[in-house]
Amino acid sequence: VGSAGALKPSTRGLSRDERLAVQSKQGWAPFGVEMKIVDDQNKELPWNGKRFGRLKVRGFAVVESYFKDQGGKILDDQGFFDTGDVATIDPDGFMQITDRSKDVIKSGGEWISSIDIENLAVAHPDVAEAAVIGVAHPKWDERPLLVVVAKEGCSPKSAEVLDFLKPQIAKWWMPDDMQVVKEIPHTATGKINKLKLRETFKEYKLPTA
Repeated sequence: VGSAGALKPSTRGLSRDERLAVQSKQGWAPFGVEMKIVDDQNKELPWNGKRFGRLKVRGFAVVESYFKDQGGKILDDQGFFDTGDVATIDPDGFMQITDRSKDVIKSGGEWISSIDIENLAVAHPDVAEAAVIGVAHPKWDERPLLVVVAKEGCSPKSAEVLDFLKPQIAKWWMPDDMQVVKEIPHTATGKINKLKLRETFKEYKLPTA
């Protein structure tokens, strides 16, 4: 199902940069489509642009079943389809995808967006590519591990990169450690293969564990 990206009247008073920030989101639900975000208990979350949860959609243009009913029932009791995305929705209804539900890191009952941290990490001058995965932790269930590929001729240090991230994200979002690798695995479509990355680091022991 698609979404609409046109600005609403409520955005007219925003500055150019603020309008661009709104337009960079995935947009609002078109006529005939409803969307909501929910937590792990399927409780609907507020549209404040900050809380993020699993994105669900419902409407006449939304899929009701897979081909030949493969996968069984895919709609919940209210007729909503779980997109597999994690998103926020602001008070004006603009939705922004922050992660895939299978990649979000669940730490101490809270969700951490791997994509947000990755986007910040690649802004470091020594980092060519970055991926963030959840690693098992005895107290917090999962904690973020930052995996990076160095730019040619550079040697990114864990302390330096983490210090670079520190003022930009919440303290509890901070990766517990960083590892430098020669390359990060990708899928056939060019996306980071986090399944393979998690398999590589499944026995990794964080310094905080």
